[in-house]
Amino acid sequence: MTDAVTLSGVSKAFRDKRAVDGLSLTVPMASIYGFLGPNGAGKTTTMRMILGIFAPDEGQLSVLGSQDPTEIRQRLGYLPEERGLYPKMKVVDQVAYFGTLKGMSRGAARERAARLLDEYGLGENLEQTCQSLSKGMAQKAQILATLLHEPDLVILDEPFSGLDPVNRDLMRDVILKLREDGHSVIFSTHIMEQAEQICDHVVLIDGGRKIVDGPIDQVRGHGGGAVHLDYEGDLGSLRQMEGVLHINDTGRQAEVVLAEGIDPKQVLKHLVGAEIRLHTFDLRSPSLHEIFVRNVGHSVEEASIDPQDKP
Repeated sequence: MTDAVTLSGVSKAFRDKRAVDGLSLTVPMASIYGFLGPNGAGKTTTMRMILGIFAPDEGQLSVLGSQDPTEIRQRLGYLPEERGLYPKMKVVDQVAYFGTLKGMSRGAARERAARLLDEYGLGENLEQTCQSLSKGMAQKAQILATLLHEPDLVILDEPFSGLDPVNRDLMRDVILKLREDGHSVIFSTHIMEQAEQICDHVVLIDGGRKIVDGPIDQVRGHGGGAVHLDYEGDLGSLRQMEGVLHINDTGRQAEVVLAEGIDPKQVLKHLVGAEIRLHTFDLRSPSLHEIFVRNVGHSVEEASIDPQDKP
């Protein structure tokens, strides 16, 4: 079976900025593949090369078996991070319009748009103008517009950005359903926890370069061991414990990263003797956040935003 996407030594520069630098990766068919990294890492530029919006300066790429993505655009769906709908257009007409841009007849596009909008809770808004929709409803409508023509490869740039918890769950379910139906999905995010929930494969990118890629369990499995805690109290004394390499602490939850060969029971024994109320104690592989920090020396949140990644 042909892979959905292959990149081999792909590079792209804008003026004197090398946005993507020798990137190689393979996106399997019928999989969810996460592009992970800080803002300005090169994720959007890579997606736009896959879509044929940009041509690479160097390297080779193949998308759904074609060397020229512009030849298969009707098989691609794209949700950009910078989203927008025509405010005066009716919702059903707006969603249908995007379908006609991908080769659907006007009648078929409108029929399917009405069906999808009703299925996803916008049936009462079909004849309203887009400007009357709430932010969450508008984002939902644009997601459906992206999927209307049933693309084989769906590319979503920061699809969870700005969504409330209910619509984040909806977006997650939509992505999982796409894979279940045999579609391939690429999505970018700088929130590692989102990728851990749904991705089959990931690539960590920083400064336009690949840090690590592969099946998500394999990427996390190279990081050694970690203990995840839900707790109340102060973990300060745990930081001094021999064998504790790093603690990612959010105040009530923490990831305690352990050196090779350290028995997690030592952590539990230490916590029992401290003034800490422990709700959960769970041994797992290190998080993607920890893997990223370990490889690039800073967290995703600490990375500076580079506007040249999105010319």
